[in-house]
Amino acid sequence: MSLILHVAGPSEGSPHTHTVVLLHGRDSKADEFASEFFECEATGPEADRTLPALFPTIRWVFPQANPLRAERFDTDDMSQWFDVWTLEDLRERSEIQISGLRASVNLLLKTIQHEELLVPRNRIFLGGISQGFATSLAAFFADGRGGFAGLCGFCSWLPLEDLVENSYKIHRLSDPAEWFADMQRLYRGGDDNRIESELQIPQLTTTPILLEHARDDPVISVDNCRTMRKFLGLLGFRGVEWHEYDDGEHWINEPQGVDDFVGFLRRAMVE
Repeated sequence: MSLILHVAGPSEGSPHTHTVVLLHGRDSKADEFASEFFECEATGPEADRTLPALFPTIRWVFPQANPLRAERFDTDDMSQWFDVWTLEDLRERSEIQISGLRASVNLLLKTIQHEELLVPRNRIFLGGISQGFATSLAAFFADGRGGFAGLCGFCSWLPLEDLVENSYKIHRLSDPAEWFADMQRLYRGGDDNRIESELQIPQLTTTPILLEHARDDPVISVDNCRTMRKFLGLLGFRGVEWHEYDDGEHWINEPQGVDDFVGFLRRAMVE
């Protein structure tokens, strides 16, 4: 599998100080997502309040998912990071998610390695919408070292939630660190003996995280994002910024959700 990137920024004449890697949702494309994302406007006194204008020093990287078989629809050409049987119950037949998720995670980890040649890891944000953020979060745990500038998730969920919950029930009292190792193995795959030695739990749990979700989302219920937030709390993440909105459907609430995203980026970029 290969990964195609749609890249925008930094603005002409501006230095490259940070990178934001954002993954599109299921049955979408990188360039379409980028175009719609850049149409979002924040509030403020600026004449141009779009994200590229507000952040001229950011390199925006939009990876493109490969065509992948959608088992339920019996088609081999759906653009998705991993297959899902039904969005109404993301736990149903979760086993079909694993192979595609691991393959996408490994491609995203290679993208991160490339971006680290341009800016330090602590200046790289990972994020996405819907299935895109689920994949970014899986890559974050699969990498295991933390140290990113932040994670930004919109309308999303914790991937393979049922397996993560089972691991929690096993390890929560005996060895909480083993839960992190289990998640790393779950999302990365393979029998890599280096996994536990690579884990940097303090660097993971201090990563700032932004989660946004609208209560009227007809595609992914806000309850899924609430559950993700709960598990992050159980894992010891204390820097989770949570925003629920009355409206916005399966997209970024405007303008408040855009303002919240802008504020998150600005705070993280000066730390």
